[in-house]
Amino acid sequence: MTGATFEEITKKKPEKSLLMPLKRKAGRSNQGRISVRHRGGGAKRMLRIIDFKRDKLGIRGEVAAVEYDPNRSARIALINYVDGEKRYILVPLGLKVGDAVMAGEKAEIKVGNALPLRLIPTGTAIHNIELHRGKGGQLVRSAGTSAQLMAKEDSYALVRMPSGEIRRIHIGCSATIGQVGNVDHQHIKLGKAGRKRHLGRRPSVRGSAMNPRDHPHGGGEGKAPVGLPGPKTPWGKPAMGYRTRRRKVTDSMIVKRRK
Repeated sequence: MTGATFEEITKKKPEKSLLMPLKRKAGRSNQGRISVRHRGGGAKRMLRIIDFKRDKLGIRGEVAAVEYDPNRSARIALINYVDGEKRYILVPLGLKVGDAVMAGEKAEIKVGNALPLRLIPTGTAIHNIELHRGKGGQLVRSAGTSAQLMAKEDSYALVRMPSGEIRRIHIGCSATIGQVGNVDHQHIKLGKAGRKRHLGRRPSVRGSAMNPRDHPHGGGEGKAPVGLPGPKTPWGKPAMGYRTRRRKVTDSMIVKRRK
């Protein structure tokens, strides 16, 4: 079993003005049906309101504290802006308490600052990338990840994702400079089932351990093979290599697939 050291955390209690209650869904959709299996229970959490939009343009802020967020793998930083407002942002690698951050076209090319892609030099490591202008960062937000700005063509930028996929994104979309911090998160070993339950993850039963009526892999004497034509989901769909993308309109934005 291994865990985080939390040595970068400087403040234990979160900012009350940036907290919201988080209702538990236990994997259920708005119809009350389970749409994500193996969810439920876990430690109670409050939602931290994170500034993914970085729309506080041209106003300087200072990192007041680095905090733990139970809802994500990355750490969050409390930013005090000169006009008195407080916001949370994701902590990139190298950002410390007392450092200055800024968003907008006038911001410098330095870790923690957010700029439109057209103003960021090619080859720069970026995170918290927008897919649609003004919607807020949706890509590359988990601990230790970073994308690379490869090139700019007309009104689009080519960005290489952590998965290896190369994607076209409009140069008006903003991104934050640097790599997301807490890079050792991937090395954590939970070590026991109880820690998984604290995260709200319920047990997952192997299909081969079920009856035939419950799963395509079920039944048989002893350990039976999966059989032809290959592994299936509990609902009989192919489990490996089967394409599930429905939004074909965005296929033109993918220059090179991760596979």
